[in-house]
Amino acid sequence: MNWRIVGLCLTLTLGACGGGGSGGGAGESPDRDDDDTPCTGQCAGEENWLTVSDVKQVLGQAIAQSRALGVEATIAVVDRVGNVLAVHRMADSGPAVTISTTFPTTISTGLEGVVLPPGTNGDALAAIAKAVTGAYLSSEGNAFSTRTANQIVQEHFNPGEENQPSGPLFGVQFSQLACSDFTLAATGPQTAVPAAPVALPLTATVGPQRSPLGLSADPGGFPLYKNGTAVGGVGVIADGRYSIDRNILDTDRDIDEQIAFAATFGYAAPTDRRADRITVEGKTFRFSDVDFGDLPEDPEQAPAYDSLNDAGALVAVRGYSRNQIIAGTAFGRPGSGIRPATDFADLDAFVFVDQNNNNRFPPRAGTDAAQLGDAALSAAEVRQLLSSAIAVANRARAQIRRPVGSQARVTVSIVDSQGEILGMLRTRDAPVFGADVSLQKARTATIFSSPDAADFFRGITTPTTYVDENLQPKAQVLIPDYVDAAQTFIGPQALTDGTAFSDRAGGNLSRPFYPDGIRGNPNGPFSKSFANNEWSVFSSGMQLDLALNKILQHVLFAAGADAPDVGPNCVESALPRIANGTQIFPGSVPVYRGDTLVGGIGVSGDGIDQDDMISFLGVHEAGEALGGAINNAPPEIRADRLTPAGERLRYIQCPQTPYIDSDEQQVCSGK
Repeated sequence: MNWRIVGLCLTLTLGACGGGGSGGGAGESPDRDDDDTPCTGQCAGEENWLTVSDVKQVLGQAIAQSRALGVEATIAVVDRVGNVLAVHRMADSGPAVTISTTFPTTISTGLEGVVLPPGTNGDALAAIAKAVTGAYLSSEGNAFSTRTANQIVQEHFNPGEENQPSGPLFGVQFSQLACSDFTLAATGPQTAVPAAPVALPLTATVGPQRSPLGLSADPGGFPLYKNGTAVGGVGVIADGRYSIDRNILDTDRDIDEQIAFAATFGYAAPTDRRADRITVEGKTFRFSDVDFGDLPEDPEQAPAYDSLNDAGALVAVRGYSRNQIIAGTAFGRPGSGIRPATDFADLDAFVFVDQNNNNRFPPRAGTDAAQLGDAALSAAEVRQLLSSAIAVANRARAQIRRPVGSQARVTVSIVDSQGEILGMLRTRDAPVFGADVSLQKARTATIFSSPDAADFFRGITTPTTYVDENLQPKAQVLIPDYVDAAQTFIGPQALTDGTAFSDRAGGNLSRPFYPDGIRGNPNGPFSKSFANNEWSVFSSGMQLDLALNKILQHVLFAAGADAPDVGPNCVESALPRIANGTQIFPGSVPVYRGDTLVGGIGVSGDGIDQDDMISFLGVHEAGEALGGAINNAPPEIRADRLTPAGERLRYIQCPQTPYIDSDEQQVCSGK
């Protein structure tokens, strides 16, 4: 065991602790099923999942490309709900992995500059995170890669275009965390410290599963497809850098990306579904800087995986995989953890289920009667909120899906005033990442709208510990300092007066420039300072600092340190107000009964304006169906009445002419 890891462990423990090649281009999965019907959500089925043979083909193609490039890569393959099906390391010992957006590192906060030493599975954790990202961001309507993620999480959209707003999914990298109470571990919560991952299953289990480093923006992660439907993802690291691409105006020949793209041959995303066929705000997403014709080795000629006896070996990663290859699950079936919702059949909705096929989050009444009395949400109201939001989504025109005119595909989460999950529901083929994120959004809107928000955050007394390249503590941050900053920036009443915050409003205050994107302006109170060289996608501010201790603790556990794994709570607090962390891009609003805060709704999976609209109108239409029993925040207490630094905050933003079945405009106006 590396002594540096042991030292950090002690500090944290004391402180916190078959191809589908036909029908598309070469090696691509077609965007249609066998009957020539476009796959827009209906193609996932028992016949479409990653077999052991499929995983071997993906690994073999990656290894062959690595050899052609003269490097030794670590490759991970996951299914669509994040089960790790294999991790193969070509080297005898995993290389050191540096987490940084700049080389040499010039930013000293957050995760910047953390080095996972050789022999600690840091390479495997990075490869898994990349594979999960490719799988979780993609669906039958869109294929996104880690290069796509890179484009949409930086301080400007597009990166490098100064004085433009931040990326539409700014902050999404800190989701799917191992400490989340939504995402699942391969073996369930682990409190013991086994000498080896002996408890891991021999087969894939229900998901969605967690990611060791959240979602990745480092090129080298792609989705995998069979017959037009997403079935998993592949992630590669060979260069030892877990980073971002700060310049998207050029064309790179990234080693990780070349190997990962080669690995997708026969399982590559349909051309018509790739990110570079999708535009947002008039800008085209990026998918890959390489195609099969750009590779030094033809992946179709790759030798069989079983013949590669001198190309390294499968490795075990504690909490994630054995040193074996297993098959994936069929998405949308009980074994995947996601299946049709029998009691919402008229909405074509889906639910999350446990290993016994029981709905994990059926509609239930609020648990906060002690705080709210009779004002607490009832189970019938939660059911109506879910139904109304999904109904809005089913009518809404999607922003990030093909073909044009598709309906939005999202996950909806409802929480009570204390952050307890009261219900979750998703539409068919919604991307998996949106589940954990919708819950983060619902909880974030609720806690920031609560009159006791300042007291809650001031009650988090354990410092957040930053570490250096040797994994030694170098600085500490106190969460209450963010409250002080907010009350200086907004006014002394901030986080105490019950102002209603959406994630769009709170997100504005979490940007490195305020107003968003305007260079030279100060950072928002919940963000690190860009001017002082403290902000990066690995150092976002309060969002990361709330969960950083748990993120590092889990990395140490997975790396083999003598440390327990994290439990289902990312924040030092009473469960579960923000147990899976916070989120800082739009798509949530608080829910009220009159002027009393009773909960929150979060929506994620499509464009951020669509997510805003579905959450806001979901509450509005549920309120109308219930005779006005519940409602959106009264306009006079919404955060868009605030003008910190002389600039008005924004509450929600809804698309123009958003419905598939009508030409109605300004659908959120006056509500």
